[in-house]
Order: sequence, then structure tokens, then C-alpha cells
Amino acid sequence: MTTASRGWTRAVWLASAFLLGFTFWMMQDDAGQQSRGNDDSWSAERRRMVRTQIEARGVHDTAVLRAMLEVPRHLFVPENLHSQAYADGPLPVGHGQTISQPYIVALMTEALDLREQDRVLEVGTGSGYQAAVLAEIVREVFTIEIIEPLGRQAEKHLHALGYSNVRVRIGDGYQGWPEQAPFDAILVTAAPDHVPQPLVEQLKVGGRLIIPVGRQEQELVLLHRREDGIARRVLTPVRFVPMTGEAEEAMR
Repeated sequence: MTTASRGWTRAVWLASAFLLGFTFWMMQDDAGQQSRGNDDSWSAERRRMVRTQIEARGVHDTAVLRAMLEVPRHLFVPENLHSQAYADGPLPVGHGQTISQPYIVALMTEALDLREQDRVLEVGTGSGYQAAVLAEIVREVFTIEIIEPLGRQAEKHLHALGYSNVRVRIGDGYQGWPEQAPFDAILVTAAPDHVPQPLVEQLKVGGRLIIPVGRQEQELVLLHRREDGIARRVLTPVRFVPMTGEAEEAMR
């Protein structure tokens, strides 16, 4: 074989290898998108959920609506509850925890006024559904779960669905995640009887924190950290599971 022939053969081989690799990458990307629920049999349920439960109640942020349409909620609840996944209410996910009502997930997410480059802390991973919704919108999500089996299961689901921008930590979220602070936004999915000060301190100036606060009667509270202090606004009455760990000890 001549030098020119060998060069031509090598060029063809390299081109073929590149095309094969590119095709495999595209197939993997398509598979990841499909596994998140694109064009699956549940898409009509998600569209109905967004239209009748979320938009109809006043949530109009396009990034939030798009995320709620994208994330396959049924994959974050036990298999025997798949048929109820898009219903207008919370559902149990084991270990005494719940997945929040779709509207509340959307409301809390919209209230944070998120941007694509934001870094968000979630306290209370639960099933991983809220983290997935956040991950559809922002650059990085850091989520903490105090119940290890629940956190590990959520981490597994999130990884399987291709959410590489979510990091899961097992531990008490009361103290936040100081090594990764400050955050553009913080979302808390369990209710203490007061706003944990470490979380407030881990907010960037201009950042927002949304959290259910209270024991028997709870309110969804939005905090906005400003140069001159903290602005506080109550959004709506809610009912969340209580925050455990250090927050629970402080209530005794």
C-alpha cells in the first residue's frame, strides 16, 4: 500500500470513528430526553396538570411551566401511585414524607425568580421531584436530605434521568451547605417553627429564600435579602411535613 493510500485509509477510518461516536452521543442524548418523559404516554397528563392546576391559579413564568411539563412526576412516586401522580394534591413517597402538590412546587419555584446561571440550595430532597424541576431551570442544584434511604433513592432517580447538575448530600439541612454558599436562591420543603438563620446567611445579596414556617398552622414565607436587610412576605397558608433534626430539637 502506498503512503497516499495509507493516508486515505486512515482519514476514512477517523471520519467513520467520529461519525460513529457522534451518532452514539446523539442516541444517548435522545435516550436521556425520552427518559425524562418527552413524547411518552404521560405527556397529556402533564399538559392537563399545567393548564388546569398551575396556569389556572396564576403561575405564568415560562421557565417554570416548561419545567413542570418536562419532568416526569410519575417517576418520583411509588409505582402503585403512578396513576395519581398528576392529581391535584400531595402523595406519600415513604419514610413519612410526601411529594408536594404540583401547584405548590410551581408556586415556590416561580417565587424565587430564577435565572439560568443561578445556584440553588434545596433543603429536603424527598423524592427528588422539586430538585428535578429546579435543575431544568438553573445551572446547579445542591439538595440535602436528612433521611438517608430517601436521599439515596432520589439521587439514583435523578442520575438515571440525566440530571448531572444536581448534587445530593445526606444530612441535616438546618445548617445549609456552607461550603457551597452563597446561593442565589434557597428552597425549603419541610416546616420549622422559625426561619433558620444559617440559611439566611447563605443567601447572596439579592437572593431569595422560600420556606414553610409554623407548627399546626403554617405559612409559606418568602425572604428577599437586600443590601439594607431582609424583606419578608407571606404568600399563602400551607401544610408541609415538619423539619426534623436540629429544627425539631429547637422546638422542644
